[in-house]
Amino acid sequence: QLQLVESGGGSVQPGGSLRLSCAASGFTLDSYAVAWFRQAPGKEREGVSCISSSGSSTNYADSVRGRATISRDNAKNTVYLQMNTLEPEDTAVYYCAAVRPYYGAIHSMCTRNIDYWGKGTLVTVSS
Repeated sequence: QLQLVESGGGSVQPGGSLRLSCAASGFTLDSYAVAWFRQAPGKEREGVSCISSSGSSTNYADSVRGRATISRDNAKNTVYLQMNTLEPEDTAVYYCAAVRPYYGAIHSMCTRNIDYWGKGTLVTVSS
């Protein structure tokens, strides 16, 4: 079965950190760019970060820039999103997506050519 599975979400206090993981099964991620999106209650889904297939290029939404780091381990078929200094506004369901590469993908936050979505992992930031 071809799927992406997110993990690592949970409840954390403001200022805390979490590392989200996105693991692929049934296919290899190394030919895909991978994006993280999030959707907060009552809000539209937004792009958080994107990483190229090789890991050499990354991009971040302004809302998380400087607090988030995306990385990948193609040998483990997994992409990570390290989130630091979490804020209540980061509360959302976080989804990863496998993106067929296209010109300008990273610059445009990998919003097109999405072949696979994960089911999401919930991050709650609250005191």
